[in-house]
Amino acid sequence: MEHLETDERERMWEKVQEALLNDQIDQFRAEFLEMHPYDQASIFTDMDADVRRKVYMYLSPEEISEVMEHIDYEDVEPFFSEMDPRLASQVLADMSTDDAVDILNSLDKNKVASFLTIMDDNDSDEIKDLLHYEEKTAGSIMTTEFVVVKANQTVREAMLHLRREAPDAETIYYTYVIDEDKHLVGVISLRDLIIAEDEWLISEVMNERLVSVAVGEDQEEIARMFRDYDFLALPVVDFQNHLLGIITVDDVLDVMEEEANEDYSKLAGISDIDSPDDHAFASAKKRLPWLIILLFLGSLTASLIGRFEDTLDVVPILAIFIPLIAGMAGNTGTQALAVAVRGMATGEVDKQGKRKIIMREAATGLITGASCGVLATVIIFFWQQDIYLGLLVGLSIFATLVVATLAGSLVPLVMDRLNIDPAVASGPFITTINDIISVLIYFGMATAFMNLLT
Repeated sequence: MEHLETDERERMWEKVQEALLNDQIDQFRAEFLEMHPYDQASIFTDMDADVRRKVYMYLSPEEISEVMEHIDYEDVEPFFSEMDPRLASQVLADMSTDDAVDILNSLDKNKVASFLTIMDDNDSDEIKDLLHYEEKTAGSIMTTEFVVVKANQTVREAMLHLRREAPDAETIYYTYVIDEDKHLVGVISLRDLIIAEDEWLISEVMNERLVSVAVGEDQEEIARMFRDYDFLALPVVDFQNHLLGIITVDDVLDVMEEEANEDYSKLAGISDIDSPDDHAFASAKKRLPWLIILLFLGSLTASLIGRFEDTLDVVPILAIFIPLIAGMAGNTGTQALAVAVRGMATGEVDKQGKRKIIMREAATGLITGASCGVLATVIIFFWQQDIYLGLLVGLSIFATLVVATLAGSLVPLVMDRLNIDPAVASGPFITTINDIISVLIYFGMATAFMNLLT
């Protein structure tokens, strides 16, 4: 199955829709099932509810489950509401356990209870086991559909077991090895199994040097491990090293997207990223908390400027440079913030050391502050023919850029030390804080050197 281009998908959509409208079941199944599940999902989500009800009749629960696995789990609620509850429960049972859990976590709790009640006991028990794990941990994203062999089995026995279990497994590229007490003791690749002699014991060919992850480990740390070690799958264990499940690379790609969206929304000062389908009220609800906080901080900035009213009365021209200095401070603070947050997200901060990061940002602030300060001094001198005014603005820019750069790097590091998500040190927050700092520096220096300015 190939991934369709947009134009080709539209042509296929027209054929599928025509077959559905004309009740041509065989034609619909031939066209629809020929496509990649991603393209099936794209076409499925574009259908009207009445048309989708025919799809539920013409496809098996297993075929529908493949489509659902390629739709963002946060967007599937309307589709499960459309289905007959028995069909919905069967679709969930036919999905990979971890995908089913993600979907159930996004549904109303009453619907979840209903689906699990209708579902076969074995399937519901597997899902219930995963539902109780805390969100965004290894336990919440792992799957229990994997193949294990015992260390005392022969390669022949292991291969026979693998053939039986492979159809229901998430992946068979790695087969994990357990001992008699179900402790994880090794791993063997499919390649090693194929080339090993039939009579060899698994304990003789398995790799005992394997990396595992605790069931409570944060999903962001797991994503970094996949990146660093180039894993296709990673075993999840409890505190006694019992194998509980595995995490596969496709789950980690979803985690990376989720974490990136979450950090992006926080850096933008939004509690949660907006969806194109959100109503105006929902979007406003996500944005208002930070905006209200920033409103109060902005009022503090205005209050500070008011305290220097006498200085502005004497030298009114000072007012025209407030946006320049505040804007420069906000911009450089946001740049430093982005570097610090990215460094913590990728693990570079831990590798280089926080002190080294701070020293580098301090040096960067000195260089950029000195460069911009000198340039501003020269421009204002030729513009206003006032060397003291030029020096005041230049020195203020120098000082604010140094302080703002340090603030942009220190705030997320301090938040990380306090176990607070560094991304909440958002751009608007840093910008407003640096506005306050820049106003204090600028008017403090102006007041101190008032005699030279007048």
